Amino acid sequence: MKARIIIFGVCLLGMASVVCDTVSATVPQADTITREELVPLLGRPDVVVIDLRTGRDWTDATLKIKGAVREDPMKPGMWMDKYPKDKMLVFY
Repeated sequence: MKARIIIFGVCLLGMASVVCDTVSATVPQADTITREELVPLLGRPDVVVIDLRTGRDWTDATLKIKGAVREDPMKPGMWMDKYPKDKMLVFY
């Protein structure tokens, strides 16, 4: 039974790798931004900060960016269209 669980886990990791490779191959690479570069942008109407943390990463977090919107990273089709294309989206 233990061996089956380990094999199942390895298979899941392999599938996740394939999905990530596929997504990164089809989605244009985004620019990165440092914390120092983000701070002066906070509060601007043309900038939306989207928090993609899940589960315990979100609930246990003691620090959150004020004004950030939390979205489910596993369901971008459910929320992506609600953000205007002319805004800068910052994901973390």
